[in-house]
Amino acid sequence: MLSIKHLNAQIVEGDQILKQMSLELQPGEVHAIMGPNGSGKSTLSSVLMGHPGYEVTSGQVIYQNQDLLQMSVDERALAGVFLAFQYPMSIPGVSVLNFLQTVVNVQRKKKNESLLDAYEIIQKAELACARVGLDKSFLSKSLNEGFSGGEKKRVEVIQMLMLNPKLIIMDETDSGLDIDSIKKVSEAVSFMRDGSRSFLIVTHYKRILDTIKPDKVHVFHDGHIIQTGDMALADRLEQEGYDGIVNQSSKEHQ
Repeated sequence: MLSIKHLNAQIVEGDQILKQMSLELQPGEVHAIMGPNGSGKSTLSSVLMGHPGYEVTSGQVIYQNQDLLQMSVDERALAGVFLAFQYPMSIPGVSVLNFLQTVVNVQRKKKNESLLDAYEIIQKAELACARVGLDKSFLSKSLNEGFSGGEKKRVEVIQMLMLNPKLIIMDETDSGLDIDSIKKVSEAVSFMRDGSRSFLIVTHYKRILDTIKPDKVHVFHDGHIIQTGDMALADRLEQEGYDGIVNQSSKEHQ
């Protein structure tokens, strides 16, 4: 599904963030990336989606046998790459429902599929609202305008449910969510696990992983992965923090 090899990236005209980053994500797998603030987790998410504020200086990213780094942002989205933002933007004057209808039908048109009419979109959107625990009244509101942080994150998951992407990158979707909301988001992710769709979940906390149960957990530090394990690694991080693993990795590379 996704193969990242020796990826180096920096802020445009700024500091290098990703340093020899490598990762293999197979179809159907869920990988969690955990790490301290400033380690490069969100930069990785942005680079994979093609954020113009970052520049790849070397390395390779192959997505479904395509060179992801040579694709524009819209080409990546149409190819099934989806990013749930850490800080979703508001779009005053554009309702959630109109936004969903537009993005879904643009995708369907590019795939030569029949467009969904307003009734079909409403049906699907209301089901998605129920799955993430949002009242259907949110569909008539301007996208993210006046929404709480948790509501914005759940609207991101509604988009994910509507678009049915193949590679889902979730950049700290659980931050700002209460316990009930985290459960709803986790259940939505579990609902979408079908053996072919893959997830890359960036998080600081183990709570969302308790329900999702990722196949692999990676510890990210200084722009690359320093340790990989299963849920036991997430449990250790919850109890001990990052210092022990970071110090161990530093000694091994001296």
